[in-house]
Amino acid sequence: QRSALFVLDGLANALAGRNTEAGRKLLQWGRQQGSDAGRLAFVMGGLTHILETDDLHRVSVTHPGCVVIPAVFATAGSKGTRGANILQAVLHGYEAMCRVGNAVGATHYQTWHNTATCGPYGSAMAAAAINELDDEQTMHALGNAGTQSCGFWEFLETGAMSKHLHAGRAAESGIIAAQLAALDFTGPPAVLEGRRGFFAAACPDADADAVLADPHAAWELTRTSIKPWPCCRHTHPAIDAALELHPQIAVSDVDSVQVDTYQAALDVCDRPHPESDYEARFSLYHTVAAALENGHVDFASFDAAARSRLANLRDRITVTASEPWLSAYPATWGARVSVTTGKSPGLHAERRGARGDPELALDDREMLDKAKMLLDFAGCDRNTSDNIVDGVLSLAEQGGGDIVEFINGQFQ
Repeated sequence: QRSALFVLDGLANALAGRNTEAGRKLLQWGRQQGSDAGRLAFVMGGLTHILETDDLHRVSVTHPGCVVIPAVFATAGSKGTRGANILQAVLHGYEAMCRVGNAVGATHYQTWHNTATCGPYGSAMAAAAINELDDEQTMHALGNAGTQSCGFWEFLETGAMSKHLHAGRAAESGIIAAQLAALDFTGPPAVLEGRRGFFAAACPDADADAVLADPHAAWELTRTSIKPWPCCRHTHPAIDAALELHPQIAVSDVDSVQVDTYQAALDVCDRPHPESDYEARFSLYHTVAAALENGHVDFASFDAAARSRLANLRDRITVTASEPWLSAYPATWGARVSVTTGKSPGLHAERRGARGDPELALDDREMLDKAKMLLDFAGCDRNTSDNIVDGVLSLAEQGGGDIVEFINGQFQ
């Protein structure tokens, strides 16, 4: 049932992603390429990642939903798979992607986008489950998926659309690897830990033992966070803290705002003057300003009017990496927001996690409300939205009807 809720979240993100500039370009490209599972997963994966509201696995710093769920639905469509087998494949895909991500080490994330580099392992494992590959074939699928790993953070310098490409390619790569493995096309067994494998090439502080650590632990999907705000997850602890302070202040009285957080948040979101919607989604300054002034963060918080309106408040915000947030990351993603005003010096709020984390999880109703918000953004009418929700949630009872065909048809 939890897997079904995550599938609903991922599909709602993909459908909503169509209603964006980048999404329309991805759909246009996809329709020019014909119809096959890899192409479909590529388009769905890219679309799922556009609005920055897809899920996030905290320890591995990956977005598994935008990779695994498109791979599962694209493969299930071609294989006729239905019901709980779809949800089990999702669990397997999350497990592989997140466990590899748990092992890559913090240095990898400074240059490489973990969703792109760890994602092919997840999509390959999920596609292997749908294709009912045996252990040896699955090993070959994982080996050939891993050798396709790539994806750099350089896109942030210009706000390029490459991040969506990362999710799409990761979803597609695993499908191709699994399809080849079904034909006994071999891959390197030690693609992770080998002398010239993934860890040696791209992960200088990798912890290979983390891949198989604690094998009886809860599914990694249950350790994955759902994002309530449509922006980079690194901004969320600070947003939550700022939302607590919103009713206590008048923005016109604010002299200064200090945000203390962890280094990775600055590495990705240190943008005092965002010049586009996308840059604003990756700006601690802008997201905190939006939360402080408006008391909420939504799709309208990042457009040109909002960026102009919040410019003055952004200029009064300082962001620093400091303890205890530095050493607590990545196990804990935290932040403190301190506001100084002429009337109330010393107001502050802090978070040692973010809303939507497993410890602060959205309940089922909140998950459904978020999905329906995304489906509304996608332009779905109420009847269509209800049918999507009912179809996905019934997968847990071996149902789902034609939901796979319906969903896949939205991207063809």
